[in-house]
Amino acid sequence: MRKVYVVAGGVSKFAKARPDKTFTGLVREAYQEILDDLDMEAPQLNELIDSSVTSYFSDHFQRQLMAGIMGQDYLGLIPKPSHRVEGGGATGGICFQEAYKEVASGDADITLAFGFEYMSHVATWKGNEFIALASDVSFDYPVGGFYSGYYAMMVVRHMKEFGTTPEQMAHVSVKNHRNAYYNPYSQKPMKIGIQDVRNAPMVAWPLTRLDICTMSDGAAALLLVSEEGLEKLEKATGKTLPKVYVRAIGRGTDAMRLADRPHQTFDEFYKFNALESEKTSEAKAYYKELFEKGFKYPGVHSFRAGRMASKQAYERAGITDPAKEIDFVELHDAYTSSEIQTYEDMGLCYYGQGGPFAASGKAFLPNVEYGLTLPEKSQVPVNPSGGLIACGHPVGASGLMQGVFALWQLQHSIEKHFNNNKLQVPNAKTGAIHSHAGTGTYVTVSILQRED
Repeated sequence: MRKVYVVAGGVSKFAKARPDKTFTGLVREAYQEILDDLDMEAPQLNELIDSSVTSYFSDHFQRQLMAGIMGQDYLGLIPKPSHRVEGGGATGGICFQEAYKEVASGDADITLAFGFEYMSHVATWKGNEFIALASDVSFDYPVGGFYSGYYAMMVVRHMKEFGTTPEQMAHVSVKNHRNAYYNPYSQKPMKIGIQDVRNAPMVAWPLTRLDICTMSDGAAALLLVSEEGLEKLEKATGKTLPKVYVRAIGRGTDAMRLADRPHQTFDEFYKFNALESEKTSEAKAYYKELFEKGFKYPGVHSFRAGRMASKQAYERAGITDPAKEIDFVELHDAYTSSEIQTYEDMGLCYYGQGGPFAASGKAFLPNVEYGLTLPEKSQVPVNPSGGLIACGHPVGASGLMQGVFALWQLQHSIEKHFNNNKLQVPNAKTGAIHSHAGTGTYVTVSILQRED
């Protein structure tokens, strides 16, 4: 496997609706940012690109099959090789990893990963119906309905199991919306407080409208290259490019139907644990007691696929204590509850401690004023961009959006792209991106590293 660098990325403006552009126009908007970063014209870069991977979640939104090849055509990349990937909410994360594999395997030296979703063609209720088709339509869908219902049910179990509170979840919303206030690409930046979140219209208890991301139009793109590809780009541009490489990738899966997810014994759960920070005598005693109290894993309160993806990525990267070794995480926060659950799945804290972790200040940026009294200092900022909740969730683009924002963090170029330095993680060297599908059916975790 060859070393793979991520050299440039771009994001279109996310919005509830972008009537000014078609989905191909949004893809071109994201691609233009790559061209601007590299100081290249499209024909010049297109000549160097060997292949592309495209991601979008649903053909229903565009009412167009083969939309990926239309994006390929619009960018001027025909007849170069290309293929489309789809995996629910994890579509963008899978796209990133497939582009990585193309370069790492030697199949290409320069690969473009681009993704989009154009969701405004349909009413919100119809869009939610399309999204809910990512559950088992013969079993879960008839009784569960929209995804907000699934996630409400899952976090209610988390609350029952661990004592998690709606106010702890609200801390996630406050954090992500306030971060997005300084991100010009975001869809819903606002300065809100805990009570604003709790007083927002209830969607599915305990999730209010401010606990949930919004349907969006948008696109994102990333350029991944081998060392040979990097040389070609540097020769073409006449400049040395910042070096950020893919340190490791990981993936996990779980049963489509929640009822099919088995409960593991303590020994099975602990064998699955890859983190040295959770293999200490203190951690073992904590989990032993948790199981003795009736803890069921994975249950419906946790995402086993997320644990598997994290475990694989950490093992490949040599990471044993992510809360100390990772400088920031861009994770899939379609719901405030899923961010809390993912803290635990990614090993940022123990299972059962996601709620307190959310309210502790450990996931907050050190240089942003949140209007909250936080008991502790930042440890590992989570969603410094504002995440899906505040930036928006054009499904096929979301995982790539995370990659773009992570790249800019590691290039230390947030000020350049956001026109302010508020969201720059100080001295960021290692970042993780996490993309999640369905009720935790597909999950990807990718580790990016700055090379000084």
